This record gives sequence, structure tokens and C-alpha cells, in this order.
Amino acid sequence: MRYELKINNKIFYAEKGQRYIDIIENIQKNHPFPILAVKHNNNIKELNKEVEYSGNIDLLDTSTLDGFRIYQRGVLFLLYMALKDLYPEDKLYVHHAIGSGLYCELRNGKPSQKKLENLKKKMLEYVEKDLPFEKTTISKFRAMKIFNNVDLKDKASLFKYRKKDKVNIYICDKYFNYFYGYMPPSTKYTDKFDLISIEDGFVIIHPTPDCPDKLPKYKHYAKLSFAFNEYKEWLKILDVSTVGELNELITKGPNEVIELIRVSEALHEKKYAQIADEIIKRKNIKIVLIAGPSSSGKTTSAKRLALQLKVNGLKPIPISLDDYFVDREKTPKDENGNYDFESIYALNLELFNTHLQKLLNGEEIELPKFDFVHGRTLKSGKRIKIDDNQILIIEGIHGLNETLTESIPKEFKYKIYVSALTQMNLDSMNRITTTDTRLIRRIVRDFKFRGHSALATLKMWPSVRRGEDRNIFPYQEEADVMFNSNLIYELSVLKIFAEPLLLSVDNSNKEYSEAKRLLKFLDYFLPITELEEIPKKSIIREFIGRSTFKY
Repeated sequence: MRYELKINNKIFYAEKGQRYIDIIENIQKNHPFPILAVKHNNNIKELNKEVEYSGNIDLLDTSTLDGFRIYQRGVLFLLYMALKDLYPEDKLYVHHAIGSGLYCELRNGKPSQKKLENLKKKMLEYVEKDLPFEKTTISKFRAMKIFNNVDLKDKASLFKYRKKDKVNIYICDKYFNYFYGYMPPSTKYTDKFDLISIEDGFVIIHPTPDCPDKLPKYKHYAKLSFAFNEYKEWLKILDVSTVGELNELITKGPNEVIELIRVSEALHEKKYAQIADEIIKRKNIKIVLIAGPSSSGKTTSAKRLALQLKVNGLKPIPISLDDYFVDREKTPKDENGNYDFESIYALNLELFNTHLQKLLNGEEIELPKFDFVHGRTLKSGKRIKIDDNQILIIEGIHGLNETLTESIPKEFKYKIYVSALTQMNLDSMNRITTTDTRLIRRIVRDFKFRGHSALATLKMWPSVRRGEDRNIFPYQEEADVMFNSNLIYELSVLKIFAEPLLLSVDNSNKEYSEAKRLLKFLDYFLPITELEEIPKKSIIREFIGRSTFKY
């Protein structure tokens, strides 16, 4: 049997029994980066797998998001092997991404520079040996027994509540492990990495989609790191640090789930109150700016913070940046010649700053009203003036960028960065990304409130992420405080809404592999059905509905 494959607009043929790695061997010679896997008819295939049908082939390297994920898993397996080889009593904990790195800690405490050097040297030895990553499928009960015996009980706990009774584990040399996702063919494919000592642990850096052929420079984000560490302490209060532990709690019954919801929400309320108290303490603050990436819960955060400020005797006045867009023909364009509505220069900065200055001087202004249908600024007829007990709350993606309010002295402004900074992980080595949490939130919200399918949301997500990389993340350290909007129980709730939406994405779409990945991810969570116990002002209500707030 012969299969016809279209790769880079050229036709190739594969005989029965041939592997993908055999087909791309000659292509790799002229390809700028190592090919780690392929996407065949929108299904990701590991290179050692045999070709079984004809179709289109996309090449996955570190310039692609899927290739980046595969590379990262390979590096983590190398690190795991090196640690078990050199320091068998120690254990690796992979926590979160920060900057261009992945923050990790070891059970035996902060590693010395010598220890990190030893680990890196051993990892490079594995690279030189070109050891294959071999996949094998075993029953989940056997896998649970194996991992319980090698100090990886968190992995065994993860398998316990999965519906599928089979598990794919990877073997390399004398070591085995489980990874949520695909792996490179062998250790030689992950030859670029470094280990850098940071805080109580270290970061792993390796090529990224923005820097696919070399190591990116690492820049530490102290405030972001503090926010992650703060949530790690919250997890100790909740006594849940992995999905396996969350599932265990859910099986104990409604009372345990309700208590988890209540404590999680109380922690959020406490943080809002602390932020409000800090604003009150700084007596000069007249403008609160709230920014964050898509589906981070900015709108609910603005409304809940307003309540806390009212408790303290202030009367917040919301201002929408959406009404300060320039007329359509003045909107800047992106590299493709399309209107760039996410550019800060799509806003009438001069008018906005003039209005803020007048308000701070005690003058009255008339707020503009932007007509999105015709792309024109109109008069709203709404006039505002701020008194001594009033404060402006401005929510929008550019809130942390000083260019937005450059005419206003810093002592009058308080900046808040909001994001769902996920700290709970699948297990000690398989993390839950902040981006995945936000994407699942958005899929649910877009369907319920905007009439968008999961496919439509997945199609627009790369563009959303590019806008965040340009307009939000570079300014996150400008924040006075970071609010982590993640709720430890939320994915068990979102699962109920997101799964049927993701199942509607079929393999005729290039987004199919991403929908499939998210479905597999959500399959690890047991559902939480006690929805009536979720407060009406909860962040999660912004996405699943029945919020007490109007959006």
C-alpha cells in the first residue's frame, strides 16, 4: 500500500510500514529548525509512528506552539533522568512559566550552582547518546502501582479517576515517566537548554516560538513571581496542590466541595479588601487602572473592587476606554494592512488625558460615546465630575502602559494587573498553564454570551495572544499589585460547559488538534455540579453566567 502526502506544497509517497521520520529525513536537511513531530490531517503524530493514510502534513518545530510543547517535555524528561541518576532521593517540582523560563523547585531545597551544573552536564550526556523516547501503553492500574513504588504518588492519583483504563508512558534508557502530551523521537532533539538559579529554585530555559533556534535571554519578573508564590500559599490553606488531590476531595461529597468553594471565594474577597485598603491608605489616589489578558476576570474584578471601595466611603466612577477610540480612518494598521484595534494608538490619547486632567482639577467633562457601527465618536450627553470622595476606575488592556496616562503624575494612579495565574498542577511535573485556563474560560463565555462556537474562539485565539504579547505582558511589572483571579475549583466547573463545545470541532479544521488536546486535559478533572453554591459575584460567573453584575 502507498500513501500520498502533501508537505510544503510538494507530493511525497510513503510505503506501508514507513515512519514519519523516514519521510521527512530529506526535508530536515533544508529545514531551519529540528522537526519534532508532524500534524497529519490536523492530528499530531510522533515521528516514530508509522504512516497509515494519505493527506496533508504540517511540520512541527520549536517555531510552532505544539513543537515548543514537545521540546519542553523532552527537556523535562532529561532533567528528571539526570536528577534520579545523580540525586535519587530528591524530587522535581515543575511550577509555572515566568518570563522565557519554567520555574522549578527541588524537594531537598534550593540547589547550589554546582548541583545545577552537574544536572546540566548529565542532561547533555543523554543528548549525546541519542537515547530514544519509547512510548508504551499499559493499564492505568498497573501504571498506578508502578508510580506509587517510585515516589510519584501524585501521578498515580491523577490516573485514579480517569475514565480510560489505558495509559501511555514513556521509557528512556532505564527511566520511565508520564507526560501529558507528545514527545520528541530521542534525546538528541533537545540539545539547547540552561538551568538558572532563581529564588528558592531555578528556571529552565530553552528555545521558544519567538526564539526557535537559540536560548532566549531570561528576564525575571519579581511581582509576577510573588503572585504565584502567594497562590501557592493559598493552596496550602486549601490542602490541594494537584488535580489528583482535587478529585479526591470531590469524591468525598457535596459538603467538602461546598467548603472548597466557600474558602476559595473568601480568599478572593480578602484580596479585594486588601487592595481597597491599600488604595485608601494612599490618600492621593484618584485613578485606579485595571489591566490583564483576555478572560482574566478584569470586569468582575473592577466591580468587586468598586464594592470594597464603597465600603471604605469612596464612590467609584467607571470609565470605559472603548469610548475613546479614534475615528476608524485614523486607526493604525498592523503588518498585514488591517486595522489594529489593540494598538494603544487606536485610542484618542490626547482627549483621554485632557479629560483626566480636567477631572482631577475638579472640572466637569462630557464623556464621549463611540459608535462601533460607523466608527465615529459621538457625544454621549453624560457629564461627570469627581468630588473628594470619588475615584475613577478604568479597565482596559492598556491600563499598565504609562503612555495611556502619561500626563497624570504617578502618585495619583494605582495600577492592578489581573490574570488567572494557575498554580495547581496535574502532578509534580505536568503543569496547568495560565493560558489554557483563560482559553477554556473564553470558549465557555464566547458561546454563552457572544454566540461564538468553540471553533471560532480557537481560530481567533492566536491573534488574541499576539495582542497580549505586544500590549499587556511587557507592562505587567508596572502594576502596583497583581490579583490572581484563578479559582482552584473552576476547571471542574468549566469542564461541564466546555467539553460539549470542544467535541463539535472536527478534524477538517486545523484547530482540531488543539480541541483534542483541551478535551484530553479536561478529562483529568472530575466535574463539580454544585453550581448553585457558586456566589453570584464570583469571577467564574463572568464566564458561566448568572452573575449579579451586568457586563
